[in-house]
Amino acid sequence: MIFIAIVIGCILGAIIGIYAPMVPYTYSGYLAIAIIAALDSVFGGISATLKRNFDLKVFVSGFFGNAILSIILTYLGQKLNVDIYLAAIVVFVGRMFNNLAIIRRYYLDKWSNHSSKKVTEN
Repeated sequence: MIFIAIVIGCILGAIIGIYAPMVPYTYSGYLAIAIIAALDSVFGGISATLKRNFDLKVFVSGFFGNAILSIILTYLGQKLNVDIYLAAIVVFVGRMFNNLAIIRRYYLDKWSNHSSKKVTEN
């Protein structure tokens, strides 16, 4: 069910992206870090679904909370003339890789168990 929602969200995002106006250069940094934070939440949600401990409240609060916090860090860093957003990128991308590893291991285990069952049946 969650995968259907993700696919629908991706399709809607692509359609909206095609017809949306271009983002000005001054806001592109904010948008980029917000997208990375949102992707981190999406991968975390998929990982939690596979672990069977997904909570919609945690997902929604993390999705928007991470995006807003990363935008605030980017804004604060620009005002202080320090690249604070790089810390957010390192953290979010690191968590995305961890969640992707969990997802990959889940499907590899599922595939290897399925393959070994086929071999034993024959």
